[in-house]
Amino acid sequence: MATYTATQLYGQGTLGENLSGTKTFTFTNSGGSAYFTLETVREPNGFYTGSTPTNAVGTWTVSASMGFVSSSYIASVVVPPGSSSLAFAPASSVTGTTYYLRGTGNFSLTIS
Repeated sequence: MATYTATQLYGQGTLGENLSGTKTFTFTNSGGSAYFTLETVREPNGFYTGSTPTNAVGTWTVSASMGFVSSSYIASVVVPPGSSSLAFAPASSVTGTTYYLRGTGNFSLTIS
């Protein structure tokens, strides 16, 4: 279980942790508007290629009010004020050095 602060998630964000099985992402938002993104590291040319891991593929369980959007490489949600959560079961194990956790707004994230 790891917790990430708003400072760690802001801007470039922070590399994630290894993910396998179902993980719960719990958000605690003490402010107003906030957004969270899980984004696969791009290739050196700035794009995704056939060799880029498809880290956002899997089963996402998210409230419709969180405005979930995703592709094979990126998944994003609106983080409402207060406490909220989502669950993600990746289709295959995800290596922590191959994706970033990013956010805007004043929220913390715990992955368990």
